[in-house]
Amino acid sequence: MTVLIFGRNGQLATALLRRDWGGRAVVALGSSEADIRDPAAIAAAFATHKPDFVINAAAYTAVDKAESDIENAYAVNETGPSIIARAAAEAGVPFVHVSTDYVFDGAGTSPYREDQPTAPQGVYGASKLAGEKAVAAAGGKHVTLRTSWVFSADGANFVKTMLRLGADRPQLRVVADQVGRPTAAADIAAAIAFLEPFIANGSATGVMHFGGSEATSWHGFAEAIFDEAAAHGRPRPQVEPITTADYPTPAKRPAYSVLDCGRFLALPGASLPDWRASLKTVVATLTA
Repeated sequence: MTVLIFGRNGQLATALLRRDWGGRAVVALGSSEADIRDPAAIAAAFATHKPDFVINAAAYTAVDKAESDIENAYAVNETGPSIIARAAAEAGVPFVHVSTDYVFDGAGTSPYREDQPTAPQGVYGASKLAGEKAVAAAGGKHVTLRTSWVFSADGANFVKTMLRLGADRPQLRVVADQVGRPTAAADIAAAIAFLEPFIANGSATGVMHFGGSEATSWHGFAEAIFDEAAAHGRPRPQVEPITTADYPTPAKRPAYSVLDCGRFLALPGASLPDWRASLKTVVATLTA
């Protein structure tokens, strides 16, 4: 009995590896052990590890770089998930693929449901949407879990960037007109584990949304980060709210990408995590 994770070094994979999987073996494979773009490598991984649950935590997440690195973005975010999904379907094992709020254009004003039209504004979002469609086409027992604004004490993320910048600067300027749900990697890992039996019995399938229980802006998120850091003796910079227009980037970000998590919450025993409580844990780790 093995949980097989593709992607090994990212925030989510790290969180998945820290979980207790009830005594089952947990194997995470990086690109050097199993290139998800290579069908033979994926077939070999399935043959070797004989998983009973498969998770794709590998992704091309460099949002701005993707605008000029289109081929690689699609290879990792579309081709790879397609290959894994087909292998999982052939093996008859539950599969979770992780996607993003960036599949939406951000023009909405109320939380996005899974069945609402998608309209990604950049290569990253478009490649992730292509991956969603490829996973669905493979069939099998699967859930594509869209989430947003991932943070943890590992890898590169907004929380770590803010703490690094805040240590050196008395004032920071942070975008206040982009709104979403911050979500801790550990909470996504817990949600994936929670979903497994529902995927296995067919009561959870297709696209589902999951995120922190409260929406906020990047500016609001930054303020919360520095509030927590101040409690651990870190300097408390002033955070000036700015607009997206004040901080141009190669890739366009959705202004409003709050996910409606109603499908997930409809499952017995489901709940959304308090991202502020998760942030407290992460900041405590990073400031220890």
